Amino acid sequence: MKVLKFGATWCKDCKIMGSRWKEIEKEYPWLETEYIGIDENPEAMKEYQILSLPSFIFLNKEGKEILRFSGKIEKETLVKAILENKDK
Repeated sequence: MKVLKFGATWCKDCKIMGSRWKEIEKEYPWLETEYIGIDENPEAMKEYQILSLPSFIFLNKEGKEILRFSGKIEKETLVKAILENKDK
């Protein structure tokens, strides 16, 4: 499983979520994540149909979307989703 994290430097909630993701990534070092800044990579917004920031797309081993969150999400919610989908 891999998580794509979409954000922007001017996005307040993106900064908050960035700190939460750092904690999660430290606690679950096996988790693969990739940050995509939409200012540097605007075509990714169209490709992944991102409508709001921050957005987080969970991909399975084949690279297909299995879950999506947008906005300020509690750490516990993210951890639950990660653990429930880690083998997909």
